[in-house]
Amino acid sequence: MTVDELRALAMFEKVDEDDLRDLIALGDEVSFVPGDELWTQSEPADCWWVLLEGSVDLVRTVGHEETRLGAMDAPGRWAGGFRAWDEHGVYLATGRATATGRVLRVPADALKGWTSAWNPFLAHLIEGVFRTARTVESMARQREALVALGTLAAGLAHELNNPAAAATRAVDALGEACDGVLSGLSDLAARSISSEQFLQLEALRREIGAGSRAAVDPMVLADREEALSDWLSEHAVEDDWLLAPPLAAAGAEVEWCERVADVLDGALEPGLSWVASTLTVTTLLSEVKESTHRISELVGAVKSYSQLDRASLQQTLVPEGLDSTVVMLGHRIPAGVEVVRDYDPATPRIEAIPGELNQVWTNLITNALDAMGEQGRLRLSTRPERDGVLVEIGDSGTWSAPGAEDRAFEPFFTTKEVGKGTGLGLDISRRIVVGRHRGDITIDLRPGETVLRVWLPGQHQAS
Repeated sequence: MTVDELRALAMFEKVDEDDLRDLIALGDEVSFVPGDELWTQSEPADCWWVLLEGSVDLVRTVGHEETRLGAMDAPGRWAGGFRAWDEHGVYLATGRATATGRVLRVPADALKGWTSAWNPFLAHLIEGVFRTARTVESMARQREALVALGTLAAGLAHELNNPAAAATRAVDALGEACDGVLSGLSDLAARSISSEQFLQLEALRREIGAGSRAAVDPMVLADREEALSDWLSEHAVEDDWLLAPPLAAAGAEVEWCERVADVLDGALEPGLSWVASTLTVTTLLSEVKESTHRISELVGAVKSYSQLDRASLQQTLVPEGLDSTVVMLGHRIPAGVEVVRDYDPATPRIEAIPGELNQVWTNLITNALDAMGEQGRLRLSTRPERDGVLVEIGDSGTWSAPGAEDRAFEPFFTTKEVGKGTGLGLDISRRIVVGRHRGDITIDLRPGETVLRVWLPGQHQAS
């Protein structure tokens, strides 16, 4: 390779001979034959490649498919070298030789020094362009993360609000119910009922208390409550409208009330009042238990989703991550969307970073929900494949723009209206799956269903 050979290239025609000689000294000449891979997609762009002769295809791999983006087929075309101005720069495609030839290969750090010495203004301009692009992307990603965090926080608050409010209401009512129990005992004592009568009343209370949780048709319950209210009124019980509802809900019938009347003989009202209060206490305690259990489940889902109390890299069961993500996004799932889980029992654990995978599931499920609107079918599927796990997230929605699936993984590309997204969800997912876990992510458009397919290896490979 000579100075004259470089000067013949349009990009070097105005560069001084001494500067070209310095450039040649910084690099080396690399010969190649068809099939050789000179650089690899997603690897650090540590070298600048200038074609001298031959042909090199630029091939981009998405999932299992390769796409030819173009070719370096004329002397003077170049690729790579991005790390001269961007420490995070990577090759955007693989360079694969299709005809015998040669290239000039210059290390990125040497290219930066040579550019600065040859034309400081141009070097400064190029570095500014790269820094601006990186800043814009970083700010967009930060906004995407903040929006996602705000959405999840709002969703969690929404999910926690219902059980927390129910528990608060139950606790407030529980105080009144306990006062009713004590008051009923005082009234029974004032009527001087015997211990035998109280034990018989307790036995009758247990008869209906055992079935208090059974589901009853609302019409049947209303009829039972009306019958009890009429009976209580006929027997001079003043608070029939307060006592009938809890007794009816517990399964008490008029025949049961007749037996209570036979046992108490003159202390019917305080006896039934005490029974109704104890039933109310039991019901309220059940509500508190169910509400706090729901809160505990939500906290557990958050811990599973965030992985804050676990190591970053661990043996992971993918269905658990999918389920915790669905819980976190529960407030966003419309009543008209059916969630179908199809987890193969043979799905193995894989070595992965579950916190990052949960971010992937969040992005994919959110996109699926946006595509379906208020009605549809969300399908979550896992099964063993090769030496890892295949995850499918399918929805009954459709892509809003023809050919959008071909650009879906490009940074900033979005089919959503302005203000509804940054176009980074699938790009971030691809980076996590492909870059961090060495897996694959592809889009499969089927009749009536759009499927995002994610394959993850069983063993994690450091990126």
